[in-house]
Amino acid sequence: MAAPFKTLQSRAVHLPMNDVDTDQIIPARFLTGTGRTGLGAHLFADLRFDQAGSPRKGFPLNAPGIEGAQILLAGKNFGCGSSREHAAWALVDFGFRAVIAPSFADIFRGNALKNGLLPIQLDSDETATIAEAVKADPSILISISLEDQQLEWADTAVMFSIEPFARQCLLHGVDELGYILRFQREIETFERRHKAEVPS
Repeated sequence: MAAPFKTLQSRAVHLPMNDVDTDQIIPARFLTGTGRTGLGAHLFADLRFDQAGSPRKGFPLNAPGIEGAQILLAGKNFGCGSSREHAAWALVDFGFRAVIAPSFADIFRGNALKNGLLPIQLDSDETATIAEAVKADPSILISISLEDQQLEWADTAVMFSIEPFARQCLLHGVDELGYILRFQREIETFERRHKAEVPS
């Protein structure tokens, strides 16, 4: 699991495409392993590189100055297509901690949350406003507070929603099992008490 997510301040990479599917995020030919590391090198491989393996000029992830950006600004229905969890793995391995979009495919959203990647759904107008700000100044910083469920850029702030349990997992840097294991002592105490009170 990724590090705990409380606050993040970063530049954003704008990918102005709708209906980006998981095969575009990480092509199937790179899914030969089960490890989560190394997939970032192949993120958006068919969009980032030409057939000779050279970076495509004009593709947002190849733009100068995006190194270290941790926020991806995407279009509608991001992460549609197959249910491959590798899509979230590749985004995280590349360095992204959050994706902002007007809508997400449900399975991708779940996979993202389980892997420390925060999907922030804003309405189309808000997303377009951020995109315009990033286009005008690619160095602009976007601040995300998961604790306050607030996103800020320039002089603008908007709230975003997130399922409470997923929020707690991200804040503590754990998945569902890791969250349960945080209460292992209490669970064991309950089991001992229950066994004593209700003998088999």
